Amino acid sequence: MLQASEMQQRFSHLQQTISETSRTCHADTGIPQDLMNWVDELDKECKSASKVVSSKDEDRIRQWVDDLERIGDRADRACQQAGSLDAKVKDAVSSMHSELADLKRQLH
Repeated sequence: MLQASEMQQRFSHLQQTISETSRTCHADTGIPQDLMNWVDELDKECKSASKVVSSKDEDRIRQWVDDLERIGDRADRACQQAGSLDAKVKDAVSSMHSELADLKRQLH
């Protein structure tokens, strides 16, 4: 498990990445609704980060990250299935998904 300060730093960065992805997706009117729904879901879930991290409950933190990563998988899949999306959107979703997967690997 990561140290508390490193954990907080990773979650802050993750929140920032998810927020940027959300802004990028919302700025593009051609985004499929399912992709938008998954990104919005991640954005909503990420807002509970401070509560989860401050609990210092490793199982709860792992479960929360696992849940985020599953939603990120769905967003990534929706992005791939969408076909012709703006490169900025694809890059944002891919970056966010990679960060979620990396964090999950570090916690397990």
